[in-house]
Amino acid sequence: MINYVYQLVRPGIISIKYEDVCLGDEVIVKPTYMAVCHADQRYYLGKRDFNKLSSKLPMALIHECIGKVVHDPTGTYSVGDKVVLIPNIPPKSPSNVIYENYAKGSGFRSSGYDGFMREFVNLPVDRVVPYKCVKDSYMAITEFVSVGAHAINRFKKIAHSIKNSVGIWGDGSLAYTLACIIKKVFPGIKLTIVGKDAYKLSQFMFADDTFLAEDLPKDFNIDHAFECAGGEGSYYAIDDIIKHINPQGSVMLLGVSENKVAINTRDILEKGLTFIGCSRSGREDFENAVKYMQNETFAKRISRIIYEDKPVGTINDIHRVFQSDLNTPFKTVFKWNL
Repeated sequence: MINYVYQLVRPGIISIKYEDVCLGDEVIVKPTYMAVCHADQRYYLGKRDFNKLSSKLPMALIHECIGKVVHDPTGTYSVGDKVVLIPNIPPKSPSNVIYENYAKGSGFRSSGYDGFMREFVNLPVDRVVPYKCVKDSYMAITEFVSVGAHAINRFKKIAHSIKNSVGIWGDGSLAYTLACIIKKVFPGIKLTIVGKDAYKLSQFMFADDTFLAEDLPKDFNIDHAFECAGGEGSYYAIDDIIKHINPQGSVMLLGVSENKVAINTRDILEKGLTFIGCSRSGREDFENAVKYMQNETFAKRISRIIYEDKPVGTINDIHRVFQSDLNTPFKTVFKWNL
């Protein structure tokens, strides 16, 4: 079967690659909706190290995707079943200890491997998760929700039992998604959001408190924290967290920074803090994310950060989506008609 793959060959330039897909033992999925991630934008705009870009391009973008099954030789799914696609490519010998998203030898689609901007996608049967009864444009960001689900899973296993209050530093899409998950999983926790953008903070209506970073009270404190600022804001967020977190608190780091970040190790040692790096997610996290999304209240909250662009039917439409996303405060999703 001849497949069309829409690859980024250089920043801002997309070309079609034709490939022959063998109808072997993999599930064939027709993508229906996709979402743009900051990582996709960095590749599209060329905002990565030149050597890193050169080593990964040409490459199809997008790792947030849902679709419909068109062929499944394993008999697990029927034609037309709706599924979420998992971008992880786990190692051949999985570990019982190391998560698949951190394992040596693992890969990730749209980061060194072709992502989901294709006419059809062939995947092992364990790389898709079924869903029902949720609006497709909402489900397009399930991969993003799974990243938050992974962080919460690790938080539950690592953080000590005193969980009266949690702070999230950051006011973007990831911070919002994490806040939604925390309120669902730990409804009794006092949740505070610390950000830089007053408009974005206004969307966290379900949080107990919101503060602009410069207005954070000196006597403010929390038991645990999630850092979702990323970029140049990581330094200031981590520094704030160290100042305001209670002794032996856990700090979940999710913000991506291209540059090294200075950290106040003296106070980390003095307070006995635990820092945990969280990135991406695995199948279990996708399954939990689907469960979250199938909760009506959760899905309604998540919908507040979704902007649905016009359908993509041409290469020019792909360029339009990436340009539109630059002006979208949260998540951009679109129907895939290619």
